[in-house]
Amino acid sequence: QVQLVESGGGLVQPGGSLRLSCAASGSIFGINAMGWYRQAPGKQRELVATIPSGGLPNYADSVKGRFTISRDNDKNMVYLQMNSLKPEDTAVYYCNADLRTSIFRDRYFPYWGQGTQVTVSS
Repeated sequence: QVQLVESGGGLVQPGGSLRLSCAASGSIFGINAMGWYRQAPGKQRELVATIPSGGLPNYADSVKGRFTISRDNDKNMVYLQMNSLKPEDTAVYYCNADLRTSIFRDRYFPYWGQGTQVTVSS
């Protein structure tokens, strides 16, 4: 059973920091891009940051300079360091990864985690 599991969410005051982690586990034979998305109440899910298997990360304009995405390919993990958090960053954060789950077919499919709540409030 392939799954992505996020951790690290919580309640933080404005200006504070949080670090999200996401672990991919199961029968995985390759990982392409990994990323973070978020969905605030009443809004559509939006991209926060993505990082390819090789290359530069990409960030939403709203988080540039405050958030940093990184990955550990040996551990099949992706991280999101969030600094200078603002109330508008409050959302459920979802991990996403393009995974190859068959040793016979070189095809990648998107998988999602269950989400972790981040609340920025004083």
